[in-house]
Amino acid sequence: MSAKIRKIGVWVEETHSEGGKAVSPPTRKAVAAAVIENPYAGQYVEDLSLLMDIGADLGALLGARCVAALGITPDQAESYGKAAMVGENGELEHAAAILHPKMGAPLRKAVEKGAALVPSSKKRGGLGQDLDIPLGHKDAAYVRSHFDAIEIRFNDAPRANEILVAIAVTDSGRPLPRVGGLKAGDALGEDGLR
Repeated sequence: MSAKIRKIGVWVEETHSEGGKAVSPPTRKAVAAAVIENPYAGQYVEDLSLLMDIGADLGALLGARCVAALGITPDQAESYGKAAMVGENGELEHAAAILHPKMGAPLRKAVEKGAALVPSSKKRGGLGQDLDIPLGHKDAAYVRSHFDAIEIRFNDAPRANEILVAIAVTDSGRPLPRVGGLKAGDALGEDGLR
C-alpha cells in the first residue's frame, strides 16, 4: 500500500422503517473510509500517478471492507459509489486522481462485476465536514430504486494535508422504492445501463 493511512472507519446503516412502514428485510448500506496523507498538498505537481496508484489500492481495500461489513458475498452487492474530500491544501484534481483512473477495476472485483459507472463526488473541506457518497446500481444505471446516497464524517478529518476517501456498497436499493423504472431483478447488466 503506497498510501500513508492515518485512520480507517467502517459503518453499516440499516433502515428498518420508512414513513411509518416496516422495511423487511432492512435495507443496508456500508461505507469504508480512509484518511490518508496527501503527498501533493500545497504544491502543484503535473504527474499525479502516485495518487492514481493509491486509488487502486484503496478501491480494493475499502471495497472488500464494505462487502465484509455487510456479511455478503461479492455477487450479492447491489450498488456502489465513491467519494473523496481534500483538505484545504489539496486540489480537487487530487481527489479526481484517486477516484477515476484506477479505483474502479479493483472495486468492481470486490463487488463482482460492476458493469455500470461508479457514481462519484469530490470536494474540498475541513475537519468534521460531511462527505456525501452517491450510489447507483452496480450493473445497470437505469435501476431507479438504487439512486441514493449516504453521508459520513470524521470529527478530525480531513486535515489540511489529508484526503478523506470513501467507498459505499449496498445489498439493496432505497427502502420502499416506488418511482418505477427498471427493476433490479430485471436488469441484464451487459451495457452498464440496463
